[in-house]
Amino acid sequence: MWLGNIIHENQELEGERLELSGEADQVVYLGPNLTLRRCTVIVRVPANRLSLRGPRLIDCTIEFKQEQRNHRGWVSAYLKGCRFKGRLLGTDFGPFPGYSTWGEHGHVEDCDFSEARLDLCRFHGCDMRTVRLPQWPSFTIVDPIGHGRELTSVKWPGTFSPVTLEGRYKEVPSTVAVSFYAPAEAKRSGTTEAELKSAIERFDFIVR
Repeated sequence: MWLGNIIHENQELEGERLELSGEADQVVYLGPNLTLRRCTVIVRVPANRLSLRGPRLIDCTIEFKQEQRNHRGWVSAYLKGCRFKGRLLGTDFGPFPGYSTWGEHGHVEDCDFSEARLDLCRFHGCDMRTVRLPQWPSFTIVDPIGHGRELTSVKWPGTFSPVTLEGRYKEVPSTVAVSFYAPAEAKRSGTTEAELKSAIERFDFIVR
């Protein structure tokens, strides 16, 4: 580990404002043995410069100042009563056994993502009834595996595929919800937001 990295570990902070920023060649580490209570965490580094190793965040506000892309490190974080703001793409939350050394330590409970933009984001092993999700143009498929046959039995607009049940890219068993951002998904799938909205309105387990 390069000595110039920024490391927050082995401490408990309460009511603090923590700015996660650094030079272009610095990585910011959260954990291990870090507990933040009622803190405001401002993330100013991209996903590839933020490393999480089992931090505990309780009743915190986490605000991303730039889009976080493909960051699965949050599966190691214990999150309770936290509020998220900002743009997240391909980010995972909750316990993801087998993904990494810290993946089994994840936890999501009573968290509020309503002010975040979630796209291709997954939740693992948590009770989604305790999670507040963003509304349209975001939408979230709850229990995509359990509802898999129902989801795959109907036609979807463009190339949109709400769940993959077989093959190399099938959903991992720990997945309990998947969130999409309709404008981005419409562009990827060659359809329109209106067509997506009409399609998802058929199912009461898709939060919008």
